[in-house]
Amino acid sequence: MTVATLGAKRLTSDPVAPEQLRADVARLFDALAAGGIGIVPLDVAYAVVATMPSGIRRIFEAKRRSYDKPSGMFGNWRLSREIHLMDERRHAMVREIVEQEKIPFSVVAPFRPDHPLFAAVDPFVMKNSSKGGTLDMLLNAGQFHDAIAEGSVARGTAVFGSSANLSLTGSKYRYENIDAPICDAAAIHFDYGESKYAHKDGLSSTIIDFGDFSVVRVGHCFERLERAFATRCGVTLTI
Repeated sequence: MTVATLGAKRLTSDPVAPEQLRADVARLFDALAAGGIGIVPLDVAYAVVATMPSGIRRIFEAKRRSYDKPSGMFGNWRLSREIHLMDERRHAMVREIVEQEKIPFSVVAPFRPDHPLFAAVDPFVMKNSSKGGTLDMLLNAGQFHDAIAEGSVARGTAVFGSSANLSLTGSKYRYENIDAPICDAAAIHFDYGESKYAHKDGLSSTIIDFGDFSVVRVGHCFERLERAFATRCGVTLTI
């Protein structure tokens, strides 16, 4: 097993040379296209990702995750605007929080299954990456995450995943703390140091249902998000 590492005592948010980031993400996409899964460094937590049915199955098996809990998609506000079926006010909120507050969060909303990015997505993958006609899309989770989102557009390949930990055991913020079954299942691994938002309680991203602004999961930066939605958007998040 080869782990691409940038060395110790780093944070996932520490700048990486653009050429290295592009090369690492290209290697990731190649591994995912071959049906494998990858362990990737996000500011919210380390995550495990896939694009093909064999990879999605391997993620659920390695994590011991229930198929009742779908994977999320890696995206950005532009992809959310194209894919999520929301009014202009909601799309504007997403962009403002991302660009002005620079806070990571996940958007849950109805989506366009006919979007071109999903044309090559296997029905098994789509079924287990959506729920009740909605799609969970992670936004603004760091440089590696953003590069994956950009790569998705460039390659026409949607990327899905979840946190790199055994189900219900809390997020992992350093590569060396990821559970062995998940490391063993992955075809490619990246160690970019400690996740920027490492938290003693094992939090991951805050997930918001944009249908009614209910909070599906309280996670990183929740208080900041709560204030930002109230002051910038006039919206009260409900738990």
